Amino acid sequence: MSELPLSATADAALQAAPATKARGYWATVGRRIRRDKVSMACALVLLLIFLSAILAPWLGLEDPYKGSMIRRLRHIGTPGYPLGTDELGRDMLARLIYGGRLSLVIGILPVILAFGIGTSLGLIAGYVGGKLNTAIMRTIDVFYAFPSVLLAIAISGALGAGILNSIVSLTVVFVPQITRVAESVTTGVRNMDFVEAARASGAGPFTIMRVHILGNVLGAIFVYATSLISVSMILAAGLSFLGLGTKPPEPEWGLMLNTLRTAIYVNPWVAALPGAMIFAVSICFNLLSDGLRSAMDIRN
Repeated sequence: MSELPLSATADAALQAAPATKARGYWATVGRRIRRDKVSMACALVLLLIFLSAILAPWLGLEDPYKGSMIRRLRHIGTPGYPLGTDELGRDMLARLIYGGRLSLVIGILPVILAFGIGTSLGLIAGYVGGKLNTAIMRTIDVFYAFPSVLLAIAISGALGAGILNSIVSLTVVFVPQITRVAESVTTGVRNMDFVEAARASGAGPFTIMRVHILGNVLGAIFVYATSLISVSMILAAGLSFLGLGTKPPEPEWGLMLNTLRTAIYVNPWVAALPGAMIFAVSICFNLLSDGLRSAMDIRN
């Protein structure tokens, strides 16, 4: 008889206790990456660079195209020119900030385009399999016979110098890499129980790929694509440095390195500034990608 009041009290306590909301997967990923100080610091640096590039016309900077031979190659800290001037007397601070627009577009847009194309090809090849998989993946393997740098230079050389041609060449370079990753993770998911259940319920191949498979493989592909942005930044700067990317007098970090290479013995600190920006953005994207990969690893 004494157990009944205790049981009733316990049931009442359970009913009165507030219900705890289960944390979803992406909420857990967000919480874990917010606790990563290195990733947050890199995200803050990238955010500042993005905002400065977008808001450049409203920052009260000097004209990045206006030069003067009288004030050429001024040192860092010169009054009115905190980062000095280049070989034509143009303000380095303005050119670095305005140059971030082209450098970020040429570095990030090819990865975004390759992400869409490569994910689609890999998803189709991994799910359908058979001869279609063989045709797609053997075609992709052809591009792996060439190093990424040489392939980008060859395509840009064939198409000619220009921003659009640089974006096209880098997109072609990154599509095979993302396609291979997408095909690999799709192959591992296509025979799981939830896919078999969707197939048994009468769902078509396109519906299964779009609704059931894509959500389970998109995270891994996205993390890998994020890690390619640092490589894309370096390749884009390399193309401009070789004269296959942006044309003068447009401010772009790789092109600025090319034009300032003759002044490296006269004013090495100013000549190194575009390279420092390329390094900072590349390493921040790389570290942010590593943090995102660790945050999405549910086994840890």
